[in-house]
Amino acid sequence: MRQWPPVASEDSTINSLVERASEGDRRSVARLLTLVERGGVSAEIIAEATHPLAGKSHVIGITGAPGAGKSTLTASLARDLAESDHTPAVLAVDPSSPLTGGAILGDRVRMEEATEAGAFIRSMATRGHAGGLALAVPGMVRVFDAFGFNPVIIETVGVGQVEVDVASAADTVVVVVTSGWGDAVQANKAGLLEIADLFVVNKADRPGANDARRDLELMIDLSQVTGQAVRRPEIVMTTATEGKGLNELKEAVSEHHQFLIQEDQMSLRRSKRWKAEVRSRLEYLLSEFSKESIDNLEENQESSPSSVANDLAKNLLKKDELG
Repeated sequence: MRQWPPVASEDSTINSLVERASEGDRRSVARLLTLVERGGVSAEIIAEATHPLAGKSHVIGITGAPGAGKSTLTASLARDLAESDHTPAVLAVDPSSPLTGGAILGDRVRMEEATEAGAFIRSMATRGHAGGLALAVPGMVRVFDAFGFNPVIIETVGVGQVEVDVASAADTVVVVVTSGWGDAVQANKAGLLEIADLFVVNKADRPGANDARRDLELMIDLSQVTGQAVRRPEIVMTTATEGKGLNELKEAVSEHHQFLIQEDQMSLRRSKRWKAEVRSRLEYLLSEFSKESIDNLEENQESSPSSVANDLAKNLLKKDELG
């Protein structure tokens, strides 16, 4: 039986949630995820409690342009994994509703079958977190990991820099495109070509799917010339709505996972992810210090903004040295 680390006595509620989550109570897991998503002191306590137990799960990032069928593909993959004796969790990163600020629940509706099969589905909004997605996503993935969910799938909406950053933190990154040149070019411009471990051409029953595959092959060939890629990304053809190509996708994901382990690439990726989270947390703390310093700043028009900023930075470093 796992030994759960003690949690700060200041929050006995979290302690109780951790205990119940360790016994398989999914409601407690959901509550912990909510606290992590909100950020603040509770999120820090949960991070301390779950960190020693994380690192066992395979984290899969699924991203690509809107309309590529990522949600259907993710739901089908999660369902199949759950039906084959895995305990998958899905973190669907959704845009926030302009009216309510809550996550759009369309993904969750489409994932109903996966939920019934045993997958844990969680949606989160892309705004409203202290420190943003760069802090919330790793913390929520860590909760899933600590309480035995494996694999953990992160699905992001869109191909902006935030989505690329979130997806690139995964062990295995799957980039989904559809037929036509546009998606492949957009993926390339967004930097997805550089982070992709696998490509999926979804809706492969539509005209132009083979052309999309050819375009991707050409782009991969060019990237191989630069010597940046450690392993040539595989391209899988799927029609998620009909379940076609899912077995090939599962095999490709599993093969990449084994490659990471056998070639000692997993530890490198985990190290990169750890450093990225430390950087995000440091940037957040510095940002909070900056806001506090500006709010308490007495205006002095005789001093240039540059000199004032430099003085504030020096004071911060002095505090660090004294502390």
